[in-house]
Amino acid sequence: MSEPQKKIEEYLKEVRTHLRGLEKEQVAEIIAELRSHIVERAASAGDLTVDGVCAALEALGTPDDFAREYMKDEVLARVETSRSPWRLLDSLFGWATVSAAGFLVLILTITGYFLGVVLLLVALLKPFHPATAGLWALRGTAADLELSVRMGFGNAPSNGQELLGWWIVPLGLLLGCGLIVLMTRLALWCVRTYRRARPLRLRG
Repeated sequence: MSEPQKKIEEYLKEVRTHLRGLEKEQVAEIIAELRSHIVERAASAGDLTVDGVCAALEALGTPDDFAREYMKDEVLARVETSRSPWRLLDSLFGWATVSAAGFLVLILTITGYFLGVVLLLVALLKPFHPATAGLWALRGTAADLELSVRMGFGNAPSNGQELLGWWIVPLGLLLGCGLIVLMTRLALWCVRTYRRARPLRLRG
């Protein structure tokens, strides 16, 4: 084996050790594609030389960096194929473990889903707790007003007034479903935008 080929195989061996969690067939496919890319780039000016290989490897980055970027791209690709909220959250958890941007998107999505579920529950529980479930304005002092979404369990607050009455049913259903759909689309848009902003170096 020539010296340029040895350098390529050493790099590929290091990359393979960092591609944890992927199936053997997928790792083999990645390594084969990466080997072809390195050879093509290193021999673009003619014969395969040590200098050409070193330049190609330098453009890819260290094996650890390349594997980490590839793993991140795999996670993002999985997020993009998620459509149900549960699958999306599961995929976002994976992105959050490898990226600060993923963590922020995950927190935002969880917050939006939580608010959406709360609104849906209030709307669904209103017929069972007509006197207590709904949106309430609670007064502590004359200048202190607090809004509270109540599921209907317990007694009606003595210092409060229900604001929407039965309108909470259609509004809660509409806003709750709308918020869940909106957060799902926003999360997917964030993933697509992030992927376009950071193309994998192997594709360059």
